Amino acid sequence: MDITIRRVTREDKAEWLRMRKGIWPEAPDEYLNFDMDEILADDNYMVIFACDGDKPIGLTEAQIKGSAEGCETSPVGYLEGWFVQDDYRGKSVVGIMTRAAEDWIRGKGCTEVASDTWLDNESSIRAHVKMGYVEVERLVHYVKQL
Repeated sequence: MDITIRRVTREDKAEWLRMRKGIWPEAPDEYLNFDMDEILADDNYMVIFACDGDKPIGLTEAQIKGSAEGCETSPVGYLEGWFVQDDYRGKSVVGIMTRAAEDWIRGKGCTEVASDTWLDNESSIRAHVKMGYVEVERLVHYVKQL
């Protein structure tokens, strides 16, 4: 298997949206779709596909932010999300995409990169640790209906 990385383009929006649904399955399509054009036009946002030949098999979104939890510098890179198709999971695709995102972040002058995941997403937690990420805090959100 020869995995290549390429930037997502406007022509990829349908496949990008499909993979975004894999990252955030509870989010409505309108929410996932509303900012895609702005993201593609933003120099501080990167969206890449991992491809097996010409076939996109994974997605990573990253951006440059002013700050992030646990970081001491500004600006900082942020891994917004990643997705890998089921039949390619466990084959280092996330690592390949993350290294590409980290290279882009480093090229933007950042010396730190942050990320997050849900408390119950054990596979994502394991992947972060395997790639050298250190947990800096846990947060529980609350809501009260008035």
